[in-house]
Amino acid sequence: MGKKSESKKSALSNIKIGGPKKATPSDLALFTRQLATLLDAGLPLVRSLKILQQQQAEGHQLSAVLKEVGSSVESGKTFSESLAKYPKVFDNLFVNMVRAGEAGGVLETVLNRLAEFSEKAEKLKKKVKSAMTYPIVVLSIAGIVVIFLLVFVVPKFQTMFSQQGKSLPFITQMLIDSSNFIKDLVMFKNPVTTGIVAAVVIGFIILVKFIFKTPPGRYAFDSFKISAPIFGTLVRKVIIARFTRTLGTLISSGVPILEALDIVKDAVGNAIVGKAIGNVHASIKEGESVVQPLRESGIFDPMVIGMIDVGEETGTLANMMIRVADNYDEDVDTAVEGLTSLLEPLLIVFLALIVGTIVIAMFLPLVSLMKGIGGPGT
Repeated sequence: MGKKSESKKSALSNIKIGGPKKATPSDLALFTRQLATLLDAGLPLVRSLKILQQQQAEGHQLSAVLKEVGSSVESGKTFSESLAKYPKVFDNLFVNMVRAGEAGGVLETVLNRLAEFSEKAEKLKKKVKSAMTYPIVVLSIAGIVVIFLLVFVVPKFQTMFSQQGKSLPFITQMLIDSSNFIKDLVMFKNPVTTGIVAAVVIGFIILVKFIFKTPPGRYAFDSFKISAPIFGTLVRKVIIARFTRTLGTLISSGVPILEALDIVKDAVGNAIVGKAIGNVHASIKEGESVVQPLRESGIFDPMVIGMIDVGEETGTLANMMIRVADNYDEDVDTAVEGLTSLLEPLLIVFLALIVGTIVIAMFLPLVSLMKGIGGPGT
């Protein structure tokens, strides 16, 4: 008996979570919605898990995990205990909501809420990604074009200028020096220089990652993200929407508020807001209000503070949190559209300045050459 339990435990621990196709948030949202539908239809949990496991593609991470979760539930473990064995797939929020649903006998309702939460969170993430895609693509193309000009076009002008034997304008000389440097790097003409530059870049990336992992570095970076001139407003709205929707969903599903705040503190993804949530946790422990620590953080708008205050007074905090999240989802839509319309002219001006600078630098010596040719005849 002992050997069987040990081998079973070993099989569970040896599951390769990093399979050929990793479970995405969209996969989990779909799984949660389908599981809730099957349970609503009256199917037992184990049978529902087997059905959903069988419809996953072979080799999919979720297929392997669901098979083991089903076996674990069949052997007498609770659903939440079985899910908790796979933190890389099911996070604390998912496990705690399922646990609350099991305790209250409303697992189907909680799964529906969890599916709705996951779908809206994924939708919000896609909106932010769409706002970032445009500038990244444009700047990447601009970078490729500039490198092409520096590596292949500018050297041809350099050959022509060197035949004149005249000193070049400062801007032209600087461009030619930059062209020579970039060309040497791209063509590996100087392995020592290429190695030094590569080492500096890799060292800088490692240093930045190390700094961001330290509490002061993470705090400083998160502070910059919510106060940045163009993207700060959008980032702040996304964080507030995530905080209010996560906390509202947890509380409405029966998770105790102190435990819910601990989960949200890790899930919100921002050290500044995490600190504010920690202050809320301490405030509630001392029997005080939720609102005051949020107001003191300086992150939340007066409207958000007011709605949470009313929700706390009327005993509808969870519903009020979700309403705030819905409002901020709409605000994110508006902010994304505004950001896109603002970035388009800024990027056009930026690209015009780069290309214009290269053109001017190349044609200044040509203008002086033309003047020299036309000078004696005038």
